[in-house]
Amino acid sequence: MSGDTATAITILFIIFSAGVAAFVRKRSRDKCLMDFEQNMVTLEDVSGKTIWGTLRVENTGLEFVYSEKHRDEEGHEEASFILYKYEYLNIQAAIRFHDDLSEDNKKRREEELKRTYHPGPWRRSKRRTLNVFRTIRDSIVEIVNLLISQAKKATPAGRMLGAQDKYVTQMKQELMGSVGTSFEPLLERYIGHKVVLEMIKGEKIFEYCGVLKEYTAEFIEIMDVNYAVEDDKPAQKADLVVPRKLGLIRHLAE
Repeated sequence: MSGDTATAITILFIIFSAGVAAFVRKRSRDKCLMDFEQNMVTLEDVSGKTIWGTLRVENTGLEFVYSEKHRDEEGHEEASFILYKYEYLNIQAAIRFHDDLSEDNKKRREEELKRTYHPGPWRRSKRRTLNVFRTIRDSIVEIVNLLISQAKKATPAGRMLGAQDKYVTQMKQELMGSVGTSFEPLLERYIGHKVVLEMIKGEKIFEYCGVLKEYTAEFIEIMDVNYAVEDDKPAQKADLVVPRKLGLIRHLAE
């Protein structure tokens, strides 16, 4: 293979990898977190610290935009708080308190709850169809990885892919990172039903009864629970997004 050909192939791989990355990143935002976007949300971390603001969701993290600027102890003003994706392991829960919402968002939230609780045949059919496509997507990712691995062993394609190993690896990582939904038959049958969520907080386990709205590989979303960030504070009506490592659906509640 001539030097000019190798250079051309490298350029094509860079362009192709960048295109795949841009396409995947645009669609890789977590579905549970996305349901809270543009709402006033309280973030509780595992240490008990809380921050709140209007939520903006990106594939690389979350931003909480304050309603008013805050002046910190050092005297400079802060207008938002950014939580990067690698910090998600510190999340205890994302909480959408009903009383914190604007009137428009309250109405949207009520309509969302009505659609979610005991969904009709149309919504169930739509969800089954989406799950089929998600399963196909996951299979395609596995097939692409297998084909790339096999092609790298072939000749002359193997030598070509081997030379572009950096970009091949980048493309595979983007594809694998895009698989945001982990299909769970035990949870799927209870979507739209009242369930009991067990949440680990420190050394204690708390139970919350609400409507299971959605789940992904990382999070569970449950609506219409009574929740208090602190034990000595009164519980308020809220919706929760909880990391699956800290929360699990234990019981059907109806």
